[in-house]
Amino acid sequence: MTTTHTLESIKTAGWLKEANLIGGRWVQADDGSSFDVENPANEARIGVIPWVGVAETRRAIDAAQAAFVDWSMTTAAERAEKLHRMAAIVRDNIDALAAMLTLEQGKPLAEARNEIKLGADYIQWFAEEARRINGEIVPSPWKDRQILVTREPVGVVAAISPWNFPFSMLSRKVAPALAAGCTIVIKPSEFTPYCGLLYGVLAELAGIPAGVVNVVTGDGAVVGGELSRNPLVRKLTFTGSTRVGKLLYKQSAETMKKLSLELGGNAPTIIFDDADLDLAVQNAIGSKFRNSGQTCVCTNRFYVQDGIYDEFARRFTERVRQLKVGNGFDEGVEQGPLINLAAVKKVESHVEDARRKGGQVLLGGKRHALGATFYEPTVIADATPDMLIASEETFGPVAALFRFKDEQEAIDAANATEFGLAAYFYTRDLARTFRVGRAIQSGMVGVNAGVITTAEAPFGGVKDSGIGREGSTHGIEEYLSLKYLAVGGL
Repeated sequence: MTTTHTLESIKTAGWLKEANLIGGRWVQADDGSSFDVENPANEARIGVIPWVGVAETRRAIDAAQAAFVDWSMTTAAERAEKLHRMAAIVRDNIDALAAMLTLEQGKPLAEARNEIKLGADYIQWFAEEARRINGEIVPSPWKDRQILVTREPVGVVAAISPWNFPFSMLSRKVAPALAAGCTIVIKPSEFTPYCGLLYGVLAELAGIPAGVVNVVTGDGAVVGGELSRNPLVRKLTFTGSTRVGKLLYKQSAETMKKLSLELGGNAPTIIFDDADLDLAVQNAIGSKFRNSGQTCVCTNRFYVQDGIYDEFARRFTERVRQLKVGNGFDEGVEQGPLINLAAVKKVESHVEDARRKGGQVLLGGKRHALGATFYEPTVIADATPDMLIASEETFGPVAALFRFKDEQEAIDAANATEFGLAAYFYTRDLARTFRVGRAIQSGMVGVNAGVITTAEAPFGGVKDSGIGREGSTHGIEEYLSLKYLAVGGL
């Protein structure tokens, strides 16, 4: 897939903003500080962004608080109309927005288009959910009272988003917040800031009032510290590492904020000996190598039953060998670069650790000839529980194959982690489907399926993978508070 959209055409069209949006004004950092943004595929400079601090972040929060007074009083139909318009704008410009995403994140253009489309799906979904924020009438124990339960917007929301899915992950934070009647301050990753700043552009084009959507870019510790400690922020939603999530959790406790934390993963895939092997191999490619393995729900550990282990390893390795690696704009590319050199070094450390501990590299196992941020699609056999790849999230294009004998052994191994975001397994046995599905400690489970994210389903995990859910009818509840009214004197 190719594109006619260049960096200059994207800038000319106004999609790529090199300023922060605070209270309806596009501004630079107070002291003029800036940060260069690079294309991970070739380290070419895309542009600059403001590098703001506490003062600018506080002004963005104040602007959101001021805008909340009117925005929270709009009708559900008004908010839905604005979000429907935003979704339509995204869909009408999907090619340009996908090109911008590939420029700053590196993923293949086809994947970028899918992410932009998914983002539009989330925006549309919550536009529709805005009109279904219902209340309740509870049977009263008192003859002269009526009990009412209503749902109200929590207030100012702070949204901190990661670099691996910089558009779609923000869509499931921004859209439900606006649908609920909240205002928002967005802090995107400095590695992929333009997809975050894009929400300021979309808000303006959709006719959303000034101050409802604010976007700031800067150091995560500084900006995130203010967002988590400021008492005007009543809800914080974060996607990122468990380490940072726990820090934000602790900092937010000072002001008793409502929290949604979608954190790290270490997803297992279990392939039982009664599985459809062709289906398992096909789905394993998307589950593992999508976005170069840089997804929180991608498979980190493949557990394959004894009887089919060798055959699966052979078929899977041959399919991985066919993956085309390259610049995301090149025709037919299925795997792009990693986000930066630090990500490559982490992958290298995991592969080297596996080698030292007896892992057999069936394919890949080194940097790609294309350049510093590219890594070869890699398959490692004879993986063992003492390897780093078994306990840590690799976040790269490395598939580790573990061998198991029986069902309980596979379940125990899959659950032997502090994480519980996503898990997958393959079987043709209906009883096993329900038995294993219940036993797996994970917020999301794919059965004979490798890519399961959709706007209609709740996204989130258990254990150290976080709290709260995004997407689905449950996603908007994270931005609402329950209020009980006892109406007496009747």
